[in-house]
Parts: sequence; C-alpha cells; structure tokens
Amino acid sequence: MNFAAYREILAVGPVRRLLIIAMFARIPHAAAGVLLTLHVVETMKLSYASAGLVAAAITIGMAFGAPWRGRLVDIHGLRRALVPSVVAEVAVWSVAPLLSFQFLVVAAFIGGIFAVPIFSVVRQALSVMVPQAQRRTAYALDSMGAEITFMIGPAAGVLLATTIHTVVGLVIIGLTASMAGVFLMIFNPPTRTGQKGSFVAVGSAEVAPIDAVEDRPAPDLADKNILLRMWGGTRHNLRWVNIAVLAILGTSLGAGLVLAGTNVGMVAIMRENDVVGDLGIVFLFWCGASIVGGILYGALKRSINPLWLLMAMALLIIPMGFATDAWTLGLLSILPGLLCAPVLTSSAEHIADLVSERRRGEAMGWYGSSMTIGSAMGSPFAGAMIDRIGPWAGFAIIGAICGTLAIIGLIAMSVWNRRRNAALAKSATSKLGAELDPDEFLGQPDPV
Repeated sequence: MNFAAYREILAVGPVRRLLIIAMFARIPHAAAGVLLTLHVVETMKLSYASAGLVAAAITIGMAFGAPWRGRLVDIHGLRRALVPSVVAEVAVWSVAPLLSFQFLVVAAFIGGIFAVPIFSVVRQALSVMVPQAQRRTAYALDSMGAEITFMIGPAAGVLLATTIHTVVGLVIIGLTASMAGVFLMIFNPPTRTGQKGSFVAVGSAEVAPIDAVEDRPAPDLADKNILLRMWGGTRHNLRWVNIAVLAILGTSLGAGLVLAGTNVGMVAIMRENDVVGDLGIVFLFWCGASIVGGILYGALKRSINPLWLLMAMALLIIPMGFATDAWTLGLLSILPGLLCAPVLTSSAEHIADLVSERRRGEAMGWYGSSMTIGSAMGSPFAGAMIDRIGPWAGFAIIGAICGTLAIIGLIAMSVWNRRRNAALAKSATSKLGAELDPDEFLGQPDPV
C-alpha cells in the first residue's frame, strides 16, 4: 500500500479545494433523503412505501437529467450547465413541502432533473486534474469526503425535522443546495484536457498534458439537430458503450440499490424501536467504516473489480436487519460499510478508464443515472417490504437481489474479456488492427 499517494494529491491546491467543496456541497442532498422520509411519514402521516415513492421520484428525475447534464458540460462547459440547477433548487424546494402528496411526487421528480450534479461533475473533473495512475487515490479521497458528508447530512436532516419542522427543513435544503451550485460555478474546475487546471502533475507545479484529447469547439447552436445530439440521440454518441461499460453501470445501479434500501431500513429499525434520535450513531459507524475502507482501498497499488466488492457488501448488509437498537445496528454496519467507498471508487475508476475523454461527461452522467435508478428502485421496494413484513426483510431481499446482480455482471465481464482478448489476438496475428472498433476496447478513443 502507498499511503504517500494521499499526501501527493492533497499537496495540489486545486484538487484539494475541489474535494473540500464537493464534501460540503453534498450535505444538502445527504440530509434531504432522511428529511423527506420523516416529512412523509411523520408530518403527512403516510407509509414508508409512500416515502419511498417520493425518494424514487427524485432519483428517477436525476436518472433522466444526469446524462443530459453531462452532455451539456461536455459541450458548453460547467458554468452554463449549472445555471438551471441553481435556480431550480430554490424554486422547487421552497414550494414542494407545502404540496399534497401527489404534487409532492411531481415536484420531487422536477427537482431531481435539475439537481446539482455534484457526484458526476467532481468525478469528471478529477479524471483530468490528476494523472490516470492516481485516479484511484483521488476517487478514494472523494468517496471518503462523501462518507463524511453522509455522517453529517442525515444527522442534520433529523435535527431539522425534530427541532424545527420538516417543511422549514426542506426549504433550507433547497437554499443550501443552490448555494452549493454557486460555489461550484465560482471554482469552475476543469472538465477537459487543455482547460486551466487540467492534468496537474501531482507533486509539481507543472501542467502535464497526459493522454491529451483534442478539445473540440462547441457545435453550432443554430444546427436544428443540436437538441438531439445534446441528449445523446445520435448513434455516434453511444459508440463508447460496450459490455464492460454496461457491467460497471450495473455495479453502480446495485450500489444505489444497497445504499437507498439500507438508509430506509435504518430509519425503519430506529423508528420501530422508538429511537429515531439515535440515528446519528448508526450513520457514524456506517460512514466511518466506509471512510476507513476508502483509505485502505485508495492506497492499494491495484484495482479490485467493483462487482466482487458489490457482492460482498450486498451479502454483509443482510444481518443488519436483525438489529434491535442503534449500537447493534451500528456494529453490524461496520463490515458492509468498509466496502461502501471502495465500490464507488472502483466503479468510477473503471468508467474513467473504459471511456474516452470526449465522452466522459456523458458516461459519468449515465454512471450517476444508474446509481440513482438503483436508489429509485431501492427506496420504494425496501419500504414496501418493511411495511408488509418488517425491517429485516428490506435488508435481506435487497442484499439477495444485489448479490445476484453482481454475479450477472461478473459473467458479462468475463464474456467481454474473452471477446476482447480474442479480437486483440486476431489483430496481432493478422496485422489488421484497423478493422477493430476504436471505441470497443479499453482506453481507445472513439472515431470522429
């Protein structure tokens, strides 16, 4: 393990500032999940399944919006792509908590579409701010920052709900989320090679154009097909998709499923035992273990297949359903928590390596979308199982589903590896490498 890699990356000022901004910018959304659940269950007096539907509406909105937003970043730059989010976060969450349940679901969907895309933007920026060899460490640092956020966010959501009111709390969430977008616009991290601050040589003041890809100008906005292209509607825009990419997107979907289902299950167990105020203790163990796991994984010299990590985490969450108090639940969350940050780090690292830079914003958008789709399925499904059977069922069934998803992904990855190795062997022997699809294999940019 190379723990010195952390010191080298943190010595780079722009990278350090981006990681700090990202950590604080995620707090509003981290608090929103628990706060919305308590708003629907406590203030509106509805079921956990209803709360899951609201959470699903947000994440489905994010799933629709993330690829489009990533494409906008690729074409127009970060600042212009974030303007709608800054406006929408305030507008939606100032009105949403005053609406009936049906209109709350609609507002949550709209809020999800225009949510500040912190996760995908930060990962895209880090992919060009550090050399490829140090992406794992950079992504691990970002994952650890996210875990610190999820230690603070849910506790802040519970505090707002119990000391003020869920309606006021959701308005505060909207204001702070909008401010996070403003700060990200002010900092304006690079998202393409050649932009200011891109490919900083860690441990040096130099700028190193590693793996540089031509920074193409934005297309003519007068072109009648611009909207189609911005939404990834042309055949060319999906040339970066292959079996390996789909397997990694499946990993992020499974991670979203596990995280969303686990969060709903934690709230249910605490509420069933009338200790909702102790939820912060549980998140301290859960997120603290993830930070430790992220530190260890980021120091590794080799990457681990995220599908194996997902399978282990899915199986280890099952015993959490049998906890009866905050301390037991917290202790049972340590082992799966150790794998949380590594799953997110490894999957983001694989996506960055599999997709060329000119498509990375869109790919990271789909990566974020797959995670939010998993969350969209995980929240209502776990909620329904909790309502019908009990809190333990949410953990057990979600764990079994994600374990199965990981096995399917491993099989698909194995098929792709055999296909790739056979094609490369054929190319080497026949010297007809020009026949290969340049976007089909690892590290190859797609053709113009």
